[in-house]
Amino acid sequence: MTDISAQTQSRLTQIIAERQLKGRVPGIVGGVVREGSLAWSGGVGSADVGTPGVAPTADSQFLIASQSKTLTAVLIMALRDEGKLSLDDTVDKHIPESKHHGITIRQMLSHVTGMQREPVDEVWTVFQFPDRAKLITGWNDAERVGRPHDRWHYSNLVYSLLGEIVARLDGREWFESVQARILNPLEMRRTTVGFDGGQAATGYYVPPYSDVPVLEPVFDLGAMAACGGLASTAEDLAKWLAFLANPVDEVLAADTVDEMCQPQIMADPDQWTLGFGLGFMLARVGERVLVGHTGGMPGHITGSFVHRASGTAGIALMNSTSAPDPAGLACELALEVVKNDPLPVTPWTPGTSVPAEFDGLLGTWFSEGQPYIFSVAGGRLQARGAAAPAHKPPSIFVSVGEDVYRTESGRERGELLRITRDPSGAVKTLHWATYLFTREPFAFGEWLK
Repeated sequence: MTDISAQTQSRLTQIIAERQLKGRVPGIVGGVVREGSLAWSGGVGSADVGTPGVAPTADSQFLIASQSKTLTAVLIMALRDEGKLSLDDTVDKHIPESKHHGITIRQMLSHVTGMQREPVDEVWTVFQFPDRAKLITGWNDAERVGRPHDRWHYSNLVYSLLGEIVARLDGREWFESVQARILNPLEMRRTTVGFDGGQAATGYYVPPYSDVPVLEPVFDLGAMAACGGLASTAEDLAKWLAFLANPVDEVLAADTVDEMCQPQIMADPDQWTLGFGLGFMLARVGERVLVGHTGGMPGHITGSFVHRASGTAGIALMNSTSAPDPAGLACELALEVVKNDPLPVTPWTPGTSVPAEFDGLLGTWFSEGQPYIFSVAGGRLQARGAAAPAHKPPSIFVSVGEDVYRTESGRERGELLRITRDPSGAVKTLHWATYLFTREPFAFGEWLK
């Protein structure tokens, strides 16, 4: 584990203890991930009320339920990157039996298809879950209860179908793809479909008018495993969150993970505290956004969220159906460390040279009357608006030809920067994303006079 101050560790322990007490949760495991590993973990209460006071640990399995969706989404994006599908493909392209037309994979990933939430036959009442064949027939019998993109409408049924698409395109069962593409490369050895027979937290329901926990059953979700069938531990989830903060190409390219974390729709359109990307919840807490997902199964309520900018994540695992908000707890743990125990500031490192191609290019330029500063850092050209807020990174450029650069990151990513020179070879003007940049400020029409 990496260093977190004793004072911050004490506060983290207090946070989960208070949540366990107020929420009347039999047992809680909290964890914080920093610099790629589990930096702190703590357990409070009982993993099993039959052995009171033996708290769950970072190696105790919990049913992580809908957190499984994030792994399914990563598989879909990996298949996209391999050219096996497009996010704008419709379901019937990959599942020809589908009678629902016009539903795209992109819509499915972000819960904007308008399809009903659960499979038919009231599976959460009878606790009989479909196999792959029945999943398809049930999909065809299901309703489309809203218009696409009209609003965010969560659907376990839709994510179960994404698992079927993975199985068909990858030529193996969904969990076999999860193992081969995600769990094995990240060494997540205790993430399984259902419990693996090792150390696990027992799931309970704590009634509102009694302090006697009621044992909850464990179910086999069948073909719905892709939407909520996994069990995992804080140790394994730390590896998953570390990957989301700092992706490895063996699992998924960093640009693709960035793409998945872009908001597709607001799940909370009133206060904008929760958005949804391509498979991930985007939780806004103050000025920060954390990426992750929650999960809920009978007896198990969980959440894992990462603040990608700092690489700091929080994990909350609770063994009670009636447990408090897992996203709030996971985010609170992460941000306690981000705010009160920040990593050391990386010292500024001087450059060694300024490329000759940037002669006459550096300094202040104006566009639309506003100043922009073009400078060099580490031998690379960058630019930022003089009035840009501090948290906005500069635009970074990469050369694609003589006096032509592509914006690699930051403002106007993907757009071209073109340099125009006078007959002597001195830089005269710039055009960035086609907008004119000059050394002196001009109104739009003034340059033409």
